[in-house]
Amino acid sequence: MDIWRLLITPPARGAWNMAVDEAILEAVGSGVSLPTLRLFAWEPPCLSLGYAQPVSDVDLSRLQARGWDLVRRPTGGRAILHTDELTYSVAAPLDDPRVAGTLLESYSRLAQALLAALKRLGLPVEMQAVAAVPAAQNNNPVCFEVPSTYEITLGGKKLVGSAQARRKEGVLQHGTLPLTGDLRRILQVLVYPDEESRARAAARLLERATTVEAFLGHPVTWEQAAGAYVAAFREVLKLDLQTGELGAAELRRAEELEKIKYDHPEKSR
Repeated sequence: MDIWRLLITPPARGAWNMAVDEAILEAVGSGVSLPTLRLFAWEPPCLSLGYAQPVSDVDLSRLQARGWDLVRRPTGGRAILHTDELTYSVAAPLDDPRVAGTLLESYSRLAQALLAALKRLGLPVEMQAVAAVPAAQNNNPVCFEVPSTYEITLGGKKLVGSAQARRKEGVLQHGTLPLTGDLRRILQVLVYPDEESRARAAARLLERATTVEAFLGHPVTWEQAAGAYVAAFREVLKLDLQTGELGAAELRRAEELEKIKYDHPEKSR
């Protein structure tokens, strides 16, 4: 069993969370840190955009009125509202067997651990074998409306959204598990031509995505979900997960990235 680091970090603002993910990837790629599974949450709620998604998709006045943050992820995909969820990230070098090969090959391997974690929570989840809509044809601003290849569905609805970046330092994959709450909240801070269009989008979203509580009929705590993730990653990916902390160099680099990059979501990458 290979040794990986397990990080469970406290809830934080969006710019800090994304800066930490990138700082970890750099440290892992340089051999300073072990490959890492990180579990975290967001405070305050934060709308994240894919690295190439235009900020013009966002109604900034509505976002600010709610006190929600905005951040641009280092990975692709569409908008996600991070609240009432468990977020995971994986950072590993390109030659680690769990992420080696193509993007879809690594997605598939990591998805096996995600499936096992969710089954531990009593969820009869399945893997989306083929994207419901080809990426080139998906102009929807909301990530959770359309499952992508090897993402996790529950009762035919998208449950876990994941995205990946592959760089010379290694692979960063992160994703979200909505535990509870109204998935339609995200639509209140996106731009629509009129309220009728917003209402239609809300109806579609509830038809195509779900939360853990909506399916089970009872809440699952963040701690319960985190425990299931840790156990499944250990078992399925054959990992010796050792609890650790961010190193001093990682913290310094995250502070730098937060200021120079992630505090400026208006800039496309």
